[in-house]
Amino acid sequence: MIRVITLDREYGSGGPAIAQRLADRLGWALWDERLTREIARLTECDPAVVAGREERGDPMYYRLFKSFLRGSFEGNLQAQRLKPVDADRILEVTGHVVRGAGAAGNCVIVGRGSAYFLRDRADAYHVFVYAPFDEKIRRERRAGRSAAEATQLVETVDRERAAFIKKYFDKDWPDRQLYHLMINSALGDERVVQTILAGIATLEN
Repeated sequence: MIRVITLDREYGSGGPAIAQRLADRLGWALWDERLTREIARLTECDPAVVAGREERGDPMYYRLFKSFLRGSFEGNLQAQRLKPVDADRILEVTGHVVRGAGAAGNCVIVGRGSAYFLRDRADAYHVFVYAPFDEKIRRERRAGRSAAEATQLVETVDRERAAFIKKYFDKDWPDRQLYHLMINSALGDERVVQTILAGIATLEN
């Protein structure tokens, strides 16, 4: 029996909305913003800061700051006071939370490397949602973004996600061998949900 669905997604493909619809249909817990809040709680960090660091490496200024902290006695003392939350720490806590959610079951988990953390669970079903460029722009425009902002986000966010997966899991993103289903959201959110549920039913029979 499948008890966990991980849903990875291209930026702008509608993954979060599809995950919400899927969780509602199944009556399962959704780990998306909830995952960010729990990571923030465990790291004693503002959720907005965590959201800005998830699925991406540390920015250059932060890498330089970490180098300073590692390289001096004063920096080590400062690090203990500041409790810096970097990509490594967020990944560590993310793995802990995702594995806990997977063990509890009956949940849909959005991104954050969840398919990699739970790849050995026989009760997990892994989905990747993608969309054509124009479809992603259309969805972002519908969400209120300007054409320029939508284009900039669609072109950059996935590059950061790919670099994150390569660095921490040594895989090219998306790793097609990892997913049970890869689906184009241009089909429509409801059809995507129905296809996911049909795929799970086929696997369980």
